[in-house]
Amino acid sequence: MAKEYFDKPIKLAFLGCGFATRLHSKTLSHFQNDVCCLYASRSVDKAMAYNRRFRGSGFFDSYESAISSDGVDVVLIATPPSYHLDLTLRALRHGKDVIVEKPPFLRASDFDIIQSVQAETNRLVFVAENYFYKPVAVRLREIIGSGIIGEVLFLHLNAVKTQKTRGWRDSVELSGGGALFEGGIHWINFIANLGLSVKAVRGFRPGDSRNLERSMLVVVEYAEGAIGTLYYSWEVPSPLKGLRVSRIFGREGSITFESSGLFIFVYGSKKRVIIPNVTDISGSKTMFQDFILGLRTRGEPHMTLARARRDLELLESVYSSLDRQP
Repeated sequence: MAKEYFDKPIKLAFLGCGFATRLHSKTLSHFQNDVCCLYASRSVDKAMAYNRRFRGSGFFDSYESAISSDGVDVVLIATPPSYHLDLTLRALRHGKDVIVEKPPFLRASDFDIIQSVQAETNRLVFVAENYFYKPVAVRLREIIGSGIIGEVLFLHLNAVKTQKTRGWRDSVELSGGGALFEGGIHWINFIANLGLSVKAVRGFRPGDSRNLERSMLVVVEYAEGAIGTLYYSWEVPSPLKGLRVSRIFGREGSITFESSGLFIFVYGSKKRVIIPNVTDISGSKTMFQDFILGLRTRGEPHMTLARARRDLELLESVYSSLDRQP
């Protein structure tokens, strides 16, 4: 059983050595006094290479050896989504706390299984949804909540880009779904956490529907009466490899912002240009600060499991709405 952390460094083992592990390793390099990173892969050579590259504290030749090690407190699951549930359950039963990459599980109902085992083991599970912590999302929640633009009528979120894929992202058995499921879930979290309550969602898929989708339009109805649209794509070129502009319209003004968070322009009872914290534009530093605090205090982070489950429920509603269309 893993010990509680208090003031000692947390020993965190990555399960999987790919793109997400590279990004998180760079972020965690800012928390060297709090976290010691270790690396596990199905290829020991890859685990050794990542441990060397990111100056880790050790490596493992399999996921199981990391999960069962007394020298590991927390595992961060960064494998294809189809493995997430099994690895999370195995880690919990070995007394490990868990951080799991998005999408966390293949079905919202999987959270019932996770929470049942959590209750048995008294361990924590966090979902690594950095978009909830993005500075642009935090500032937009503040602006909308302040009433500067009045009652919100429309939200238009532009998240189109060109993204080449290969390997597990092109396999529904490993990825769990297409572009919206694998990457667009971040933007579902974004549009669902701007201070308005989502009442219903519906999806529209352009183009050929025979393969995994690479583009999707999501329409969101909010309980407050606003209507939102999310344009998500892996096949639309955008300037400067991803410069995109989104808008929020209210009865007394509007907000224009660069989707990734480079700037916000507010036009309303007050006019101003806001530059969010570009040193943490992805929100990952703030996310790990919150997670480290939660691990040390045994508390729930701001990105709760209830929010993560709601994201999956919304995705399931989008996909089921496609089946209902003529």
